[in-house]
Amino acid sequence: MSKRLLASSHALMAVTAVASFGLVVGLAAAQTSTAARQATGTKASNPASLAEQNPANVGEVARSRPKAVKGGAWTSSRTPWGDPDFQGVFSNGDEYATPLERPDRFAGRRLEDIAGQELADVRRAQLQQVIDLLPGGRVRGPDGWWVQNLTLGRGGQAWLVIDPPDGKIPPLTPDGQARAGRVRSSFAGGPFDGPEDLGLLDRCISRSVPGSMIPVMYGNTYEIVQTPGYVVITYEIIHEARVIPLDGRPHVGEKIRQHMGDARGHWEGSTLVVETTNFTRAAAYRGANPATLRVTERFTRVAPDGIRWTATIEDPTTWTRPWTLAMPLTADRQGVMAFECHEGNYGMRNILSGARADDTPSAR
Repeated sequence: MSKRLLASSHALMAVTAVASFGLVVGLAAAQTSTAARQATGTKASNPASLAEQNPANVGEVARSRPKAVKGGAWTSSRTPWGDPDFQGVFSNGDEYATPLERPDRFAGRRLEDIAGQELADVRRAQLQQVIDLLPGGRVRGPDGWWVQNLTLGRGGQAWLVIDPPDGKIPPLTPDGQARAGRVRSSFAGGPFDGPEDLGLLDRCISRSVPGSMIPVMYGNTYEIVQTPGYVVITYEIIHEARVIPLDGRPHVGEKIRQHMGDARGHWEGSTLVVETTNFTRAAAYRGANPATLRVTERFTRVAPDGIRWTATIEDPTTWTRPWTLAMPLTADRQGVMAFECHEGNYGMRNILSGARADDTPSAR
């Protein structure tokens, strides 16, 4: 009986927890030897071909990128109070399955060297790898559940880290290695002794920064709203909203910690620069030290339908040097949908009750 209960709980949890898969894989990589760059996992059982699952993946690399403007550089419009106008709904879902780091098979090549049909082929292979790495057995649902609405052939790049130039996350410092601990997630296999054994996303709490901007299997839409002196970014998953002041005020005191950190913005020409500090330990990106972690994002409107986003991760106690990831954001006609995570999160309760049922002597 307990086995069936646990299977049911995992199935219910999958819709919410699957979004954390990419983050969990990345965090696990950061907490192991820096030489272990290749992800591993259980093979899927006879996954359907990508073309059968989503024919739209084929040959659509160029069509969804932000459109270049003829006649030279494009100039952003302005708000009535004079700031560059970034308002709208944007998505980066087409970059789902883009690996954070440059795959070893591209050693010596630049990001801009991989384009056209080669990039389309790379994107299809990346999606296949993600499917192969999905958990098997009781957690797994049909592959088509997760890929039918994805058009990964449209993705604009082959990996996300643009600095260092080798496309690799810098090595962990000795302190960073010493802080590495168990990855807490429904995908990590337990033990599930309490809610704390599940990740913040599993618990409908936060994806933090920059995690909230890294695409997952669904819900990759972001709404930007501006008022004089403020920018607000709403993220569909978890439905968090960052209120970013632009008036030059200092960060809050070091004793005040927030899952999304404390953001302060300013303009550098037509680029919005957002510096975020004061993270909680639970939400600090990839196990960083919340006391020293600083994330600097840059939003640049490069076309009427496109924003270039970068995030520089700096924590001298965790990595040997700062590093930067980047991806395009493309205008999306669909608004940010309600993410009623707590209302439907029966999975967390059922996973814990299923684990308790497995603790009984009869379950053994």
